[in-house]
Amino acid sequence: MTEPTYADEARERRVPEPTKRLDRTSFERDRARVLHSAALRRLAAKTQVVGPGTDDFVRNRLTHSLEVAQVARELGKSLGCDPDLVETAALAHDLGHPPFGHNGERALNEAASACGGFEGNAQTLRILARLEPKTFAPDGSSVGLNLTRASLDACVKYPWLRQNAPVPAGSHADGSPRLIRKFGAYDDDLGAFEWLRAGAEGDARCIEAQVMDLSDDIAYCVHDLEDAVVGGRLGLGQIDDDRGSVWDTARDWYVRDATDDSLDAGLARLREMPEWPSASYAGERGDLAVLKSLTSALIGRFAMSARSATRDLYGGSPLTRYAADLVVPSETRTEIAVLKSIVAHYVMRADDRITHLREQRALVQGLVDVARERGPVVLEPLFAADFDAAGDDTARLRVVVDQVASLTDDSALDWSKRLL
Repeated sequence: MTEPTYADEARERRVPEPTKRLDRTSFERDRARVLHSAALRRLAAKTQVVGPGTDDFVRNRLTHSLEVAQVARELGKSLGCDPDLVETAALAHDLGHPPFGHNGERALNEAASACGGFEGNAQTLRILARLEPKTFAPDGSSVGLNLTRASLDACVKYPWLRQNAPVPAGSHADGSPRLIRKFGAYDDDLGAFEWLRAGAEGDARCIEAQVMDLSDDIAYCVHDLEDAVVGGRLGLGQIDDDRGSVWDTARDWYVRDATDDSLDAGLARLREMPEWPSASYAGERGDLAVLKSLTSALIGRFAMSARSATRDLYGGSPLTRYAADLVVPSETRTEIAVLKSIVAHYVMRADDRITHLREQRALVQGLVDVARERGPVVLEPLFAADFDAAGDDTARLRVVVDQVASLTDDSALDWSKRLL
């Protein structure tokens, strides 16, 4: 297979920069910028499934992002994508997540209704293209990390605006309906969005974004299952007793049209793997080794399935940008949905979490309220400057949301003790 090739427009930056080192590619520079960003470091103290610090074994948002990056780099490289470009997108994919994970996202979406809502993926673009301090345009406006067009495009999981987003379906863990629309950019980031989408047709995603998205699914369905078993949230043998409820969760959250038969078949295929544990987990070193063998085998199974199907369709030439779509067999998608649904049922929908989730949302809403009222007095200096420069209440609310979304779980709790 020959080396991947990218046109000059893929390497363009919104603000042109001189080449500093000839032995370093544009995409290597992009990866380094994300890796050294404050936004990435903050993910170490943000919830993945359970809060950081509650268990020394479980993933946080940063360790999850590093694992996604490893999967994406290898899968992307095998297809002919630039590995640094794909890894950049994977490292950046969760930068926009607020404190308390998707629960915090839900609270911020409600708090931000007057300024266009909140969505973690749209916030990721806002961080990369505006909020993270690095580069300024000649007019003095921030362009964030000033990543190349191809890298920014690869970070956009949902390449459309809020008004064009599909209507959400299903319900949250507490039974209330889902209201957050999935989209890739806020209206006031339209300039950056239109720039990075130059050359794209409609809602098409570049193959690097598709690789990032699948790698995210693979990493969190596999590793969240491992975390749940080690944390005592579920035993793999108990699934049969609750299978009907688990499949209800699957249809409510992930695969609306899936039948019991198709989900049963997906679980059966997974159980036929030689690495699937035959004994219950007791926490000993051998048990952990069995689980690690399972996670390794599952990641390889899902990634190789997509790689083989994509290569079968497109052949062996490098696949970059809009030259191809990632092919994921339906059986693979079902198996991934099975694992995600197991974790969702036993962890995210567990009764002991519902009250805790409600308290987290109230905390986030309270921080937005007090920051709107007191403004620069309580905001960090860079957000205080944005607040002062905002032209109206809508713009000021967006700045407040930016500030609260930037907080970690711990700093959100500290702010609440100090301000609420």
